Amino acid sequence: MCRECYADDNRITPLLNPQDCLRNHTQYICGSCGRCICIEQDGKRGLRRWNFPFKTLDIAKLYLRTADYTMKKPCGIYEITNVKGRVSYKIFPGEEELQAFLKKNKDKSCNGMAPVFRQKEYQEFPGTQVRRMTEEEIEKYMDERQVVGTCMPD
Repeated sequence: MCRECYADDNRITPLLNPQDCLRNHTQYICGSCGRCICIEQDGKRGLRRWNFPFKTLDIAKLYLRTADYTMKKPCGIYEITNVKGRVSYKIFPGEEELQAFLKKNKDKSCNGMAPVFRQKEYQEFPGTQVRRMTEEEIEKYMDERQVVGTCMPD
């Protein structure tokens, strides 16, 4: 697992419409393994990709580093269950934000009110970049996605 971005595969993201995302969104480029993670802010609602619910804990982990970087602190992934029993995973900077979310969404709950995954402390990494990619970088990244990638060891 990459110590910076928490992924086992350094080319796994973007998950949906990868070329479109790389071409049109700002990317967090991991300084350790080079993985690109969408960090674009939605103009209408002011939300980032990490603000949305995820189907699995593993998918949520792929976006956690962008939350940590944005907030400059270790954020947590929380398991959220709705009244129908459907489970999703959401990233929150802390328990206060989780409680505010649950107060607005009475049909949802969080068992234990504790993150299922969080780093112990926030850390900056050399070589990290947050920017739009060039066409050449996008082509290279997409070519590398065809090969099974692995993150560099610690």
